[in-house]
Amino acid sequence: MMVRNIGIGVPPPKRECNDPKCPFHGNLSIRGRIFEGKIVSTKMRNTVVVRRDYLHYLKKYKRYEKRHGTISAHLPQCFENIEVGDIVKIAECRPLSKTISYVVVQIKSKE
Repeated sequence: MMVRNIGIGVPPPKRECNDPKCPFHGNLSIRGRIFEGKIVSTKMRNTVVVRRDYLHYLKKYKRYEKRHGTISAHLPQCFENIEVGDIVKIAECRPLSKTISYVVVQIKSKE
C-alpha cells in the first residue's frame, strides 16, 4: 500500500491500515493548526482526548496564567500501543464527527 506525504514533515507510521480517515493511507487532507499535547483518555473507539497546556497573558497584571484545553482527535489504526500519558502531535482536518476535527499524525514520546 502506498503512503502519502501529508506535507508537514512528520515520518509516516511503520504499520499500514485500511482506515479511510487516515491522512497517510486514506484520503483525509490536513489543514490549519498543529498542536502537541498529552493523551488523557483512550476510552473512545478510534479516538483519543488530548490535553493542551498553554500560557495566557493578563495585561492588567503584566503576568501569565496557566490554562489548558482538551481536544478530541481521531486515532488512525496504523498507530499502535497508544497509552494515557503519551505525547502526540495532532493536526486539524475537516470535521469527522460532531466533536472531532483533529487527527493524530505523530507519537512524540512514550511515558
